[in-house]
Amino acid sequence: MFKIKSFASFALAAALGCGSLLAAEDTAPTWPFEAAKDDFSPQSLLDLRSLNEKVAGESGFITRSRDGNQFVLGNGKPFRIWAVGDGAWNKGPTGQPDLARHARWLAKRGINVVRVHVNLEPNAGNITDVNRTELDGLWRTVAAMKKEGIYTIFSPYWAAASHVTPAMGRLDSKGDSQGLLFFDKNLQDAYKAWMKVILTEKNPHTGIPLGEDPSLAIVELQNEDSLLFWTSGNIKGAARTELRKQFANFLTKKYGSLDKAKAAWENAAVPGNEDTPDDFANNQAAIHIVWQMTQNRTGGDGKRISDQVEFYTETMRSFNTTMGDYIHKDLACKALVNAGNWRTADNVRLLDAERYSYTANEVMAVNRYYSPFHGGKNNGWAIINGDKFQDESCLLAPRDFPVGLKQVEGYPIIITESSWVPPLGYQSEGPFLVAAYQSLTGVAGYFWFATGAEDWTHPGSANGFLPSEGKWVCATPMLAGQWPAASLMYRMGYVKKGEPAVVENRAVADIMERRMPIIAEDPGFDPNRDKGQIAEKSNIKDGVNPLAFLVGPVVAKYGADPAASKVIDLSKYIDDKAKIVKSNTDELTWDYGNGLCTLNSPKAQGVSGFLKKKGEFKLADIDLTSTNDYATILAVSMDDKPLATSAKILVQIGTTERPTGWKTHAAKEKVGNQTLTVQQVDNFGAKPWQIVKTDATLTLRNAALKTASVLDANGMETKQLPIESGKLKLPPDALYIILQ
Repeated sequence: MFKIKSFASFALAAALGCGSLLAAEDTAPTWPFEAAKDDFSPQSLLDLRSLNEKVAGESGFITRSRDGNQFVLGNGKPFRIWAVGDGAWNKGPTGQPDLARHARWLAKRGINVVRVHVNLEPNAGNITDVNRTELDGLWRTVAAMKKEGIYTIFSPYWAAASHVTPAMGRLDSKGDSQGLLFFDKNLQDAYKAWMKVILTEKNPHTGIPLGEDPSLAIVELQNEDSLLFWTSGNIKGAARTELRKQFANFLTKKYGSLDKAKAAWENAAVPGNEDTPDDFANNQAAIHIVWQMTQNRTGGDGKRISDQVEFYTETMRSFNTTMGDYIHKDLACKALVNAGNWRTADNVRLLDAERYSYTANEVMAVNRYYSPFHGGKNNGWAIINGDKFQDESCLLAPRDFPVGLKQVEGYPIIITESSWVPPLGYQSEGPFLVAAYQSLTGVAGYFWFATGAEDWTHPGSANGFLPSEGKWVCATPMLAGQWPAASLMYRMGYVKKGEPAVVENRAVADIMERRMPIIAEDPGFDPNRDKGQIAEKSNIKDGVNPLAFLVGPVVAKYGADPAASKVIDLSKYIDDKAKIVKSNTDELTWDYGNGLCTLNSPKAQGVSGFLKKKGEFKLADIDLTSTNDYATILAVSMDDKPLATSAKILVQIGTTERPTGWKTHAAKEKVGNQTLTVQQVDNFGAKPWQIVKTDATLTLRNAALKTASVLDANGMETKQLPIESGKLKLPPDALYIILQ
C-alpha cells in the first residue's frame, strides 16, 4: 500500500515552484478540533443516514445497470458508492471500537459501503483452514454495517502479507507468495476451501451465510497482485519451474509445438542473466524479466515477449474465470465479483492487458492514491521527525488525480483504496474533487483509505508504541470532515455526467503486442512519443492529451475495431497555455496553473484551492471572497432543489490541519535525477488537530434564506449568524453551516 509519485510529476512540481506554498499556512491562526462524542441526537441538523436503506440489501443484491457500467440496488435504483476502507473490527492500541456506533457514525457522514481487508488464509497448520479471528471480524463488521444501511466488500487475500508457506503445501518461490495464486494449483484449491467456509458457513451475528446476505456487495478475489507487475520477477525455485512449464503448455497450444513457437520467434532466446535456457525436452520455456515487457521490442524478440505477456494475461484471466464461476455456481453466491485492483510495471503498455484479465468478472477496480514524495525510515506506515516530504496540491498536478481512469465499457470501475495521503497538507480538496469528477466521469465508487477508529482519528502514534503520526488515516477533519457535502452531492447526482471525451477501441491482439494506447492513466504518458507504436489500424495516429480525463469520461472498448475510436475536439475544453481544463458539461473548471477548481451546477457550487490568488469567485447563485491562502468551500442543496430556490443549504468549509506543535523546515531531497524542494519534519506534534481559521464571505442570491446555523462536528447548532443583505461572514472555526 506504499505508493510513490512519478518523476513526471516531480518535474511539474519543480517547474511550478510549489514546494513552499504551504509556508504561509504554517504561521496562520488556527483553532483546535476537539469534537465531542457524537450521541446521534435527533436534533442534529446534519445527518445523512436517511440516504441509506433502513437495512442494507433490503431490496436484494447489488447488481449492474443494463449497460454494465454502473451499480443498481436490488430494486433497480441507481447506487452510487461513497465508501471507506474499514478495519475497526480489529482491536487497536486504544481498545475495541463499538462497531454499532462506528457504523452509525459513518452512515451519518454519507458512507454507504465499507471495504474490509482480512487475511483469511491460516497463519499455520493445514493450508485449507481459515483464520477464524479474521473471519469473525468480517462477520461482525457485516452485521453492524447492515443495520445502518451500509454494504460490505471484502478482500480475503493479499499475497504480500500471506502467511501460507511451502511447508503448508504451496509452491516454493524462495520468498513470498506474490504471483503464485494465479498458477499454483495447491494454493488455488486451498483458496476454494477458504471461500467455501467464508461464504457458506452461517454468520452467527446475522444468522445467514455471507453468500446469502444481500448486504455483501462485492467479493474481491485478491488485493494488489499481478504477473504484469515487478513482483513477478521474484518468482523463483520450484514456482518458477512450474511457471516455465505452464508457459510451454501455452505455447504448444498456441503454435502446435514448442519448435513451431521457436520458429515464430526467429530463434530468439532469453539471455542467461534473465533465466536459464529453454528446456523443451522437459517442457520448459524460459521467461524474460519483467523489464523486457516494458520496452519496445521488434522482430523475434518482440514476438516472444508478446507471447509472454499474453501467457501472463490469460493465466490471470483463467484464474479469475475459475474463481468467479466457483463463487457464483458452486457456492451460489449472488454478490458481484471483482478480480483485482493493481497496476502494472508499465501502465502505458500493460494496463489494458491487466484490465482485460479482469473482464472475466463483473467489476473493475484499482488502488490509486494521491501521494507526493515522502521519505523516511518508516515512510511506508508512519511519520516521524526527520522525514522529508513534498507538500504539493493535486490541483497543481492534475495528471496525478486518482479519479482520472480509463474505464472499460460494460464494467463499473471502483477505486478500492485511495486518499490524499499524509504528511500531505493539502487535503480538503480531496473529497470536493473526487465527488465532482466521479460524477462527471461515471467512476462507480471511491474508497477512502482507511479507518480503524470508532469515530475521529486524532493525532497520535501510528501503531501504539512508536512515537509518530499515522500515515494511512482518513477519519480526520480535512478528509472525513469534508465527506458530508461531497457525499451528498455525489450520491444525489447534483453534478452532471459528461459525454465521453475519448472512446478508444482496442483489438486484443494489439493489447498483447503492447501497442501504445492513444491515452493512458500513467502520469508518465507522453501523447507525442512513440507515435509509430500506436496500432496500425487505429484511426487516431497521435496520442491524446491526458487532461481529457478532466473533460469527460475516457472509455476503452476491448475486442473492438481500432478504426472506430473517437476523440472529441478537446481544444474547446483544454487550454494548455492558460493551464485550464473545463468539463464538457460546463460545470467544472480546473485551473492547474493557479491551483483552483470551481464547481458551478444548479444544486452544488463551490471552489477549492489557493483562494487568495484570485480572492473573489462569482458562481451562478453564490459569490465567494476569501483571503485564505488555501481553502475549500462548498454549498450543496439539502432538499434536492436548485440553490436559487432551495430552503435548506449546507455550506461546508475546509482549510488545512496539522497536529498541535507540528513544525517543519524547507529542505532539498534527491530523488532519481530530480532535486526536490521538500519539507523536513522537526516535530510531528500531538493532539489535537489545529485547523487554519477561515476568512471568507459568502454572498447569496436566494432571498428566502433567513438564518445561518453554525454547527459543531456532530451537526448540532452552536449559534446563529446574521445574513445581512444576502451576505454571510463565515465563522473562522466551523466546518458546517446550515442556511434556511
